[in-house]
Amino acid sequence: MKNFLYVLSERTNAVIRVIAMTCVIVMLGTMLLQIFARYGFNAPPVWTEEVARYMMVWSGLLGATMSFKSRTDAVLVDSMWPNSLRLIGNLLQFFAVLCFLLPVLYFCFFNWQGVWGQGYLGRASRLTADTLGFSMVWVSVAVPFATLIILLHAIARWCEPGRSTGINHQD
Repeated sequence: MKNFLYVLSERTNAVIRVIAMTCVIVMLGTMLLQIFARYGFNAPPVWTEEVARYMMVWSGLLGATMSFKSRTDAVLVDSMWPNSLRLIGNLLQFFAVLCFLLPVLYFCFFNWQGVWGQGYLGRASRLTADTLGFSMVWVSVAVPFATLIILLHAIARWCEPGRSTGINHQD
């Protein structure tokens, strides 16, 4: 099971890297089209700004999952603990991640009263993108998607090969 979670985390990260890069390329392409059409023809398409904005949201959140996976996020706990106490630091970091991400995930689906479908995604599903006309839930689903991936990576950190003491072997 430990090996499965570790491999799943690694493969998920590889897929997310491709999706995030695709989002960045689409964002860049639509921005270039917007600039070229605006200054070259004085007639920019109305949809390019919206597509670029949504691609920025998706690439940013997916980039956050890759940053967490590669430990290039702000990992302050590692610098505070000597190697002999690194397990405590890793546990504190893990529980801090849980304390932040679990409420985010909960409120994506539930409101303050615990009603299913009235959370962030439920409200977003009732909104429509300004120029493209699709449901805003397709943009908003990036939040729980990224949250679940970060949770997978956080759990998989405890399943890394050679990890038995809690010491971060990437130092």
